[in-house]
Amino acid sequence: MSLWTWSKVVRRIALAADVPKFSTHTTRHLCLTDLARMGWELHTIATFAGHRHTDSTLRYIHLSGRDLADKFGRSMDHIHAQRIAMLAAAGTPRLPRH
Repeated sequence: MSLWTWSKVVRRIALAADVPKFSTHTTRHLCLTDLARMGWELHTIATFAGHRHTDSTLRYIHLSGRDLADKFGRSMDHIHAQRIAMLAAAGTPRLPRH
């Protein structure tokens, strides 16, 4: 089946399902967005997608506010844990050397 025929088949199914904006390209957006949600780095996603520049890849990735808030929260938790560890280490008395 040619790409042209496949696109027409998907288009017909999308219209029959009353989802007129769905296309063969929609699955590409979904796939790259899912990779970003799984924590793949942007350069790795770009390589996977066959993009020369990450700018192209960014057009495909659609993260929600919840996705971004979760990622930010995890980052802040990590930074907070590092600060606590540094403060704990700084407050530990050192034994005198002999």
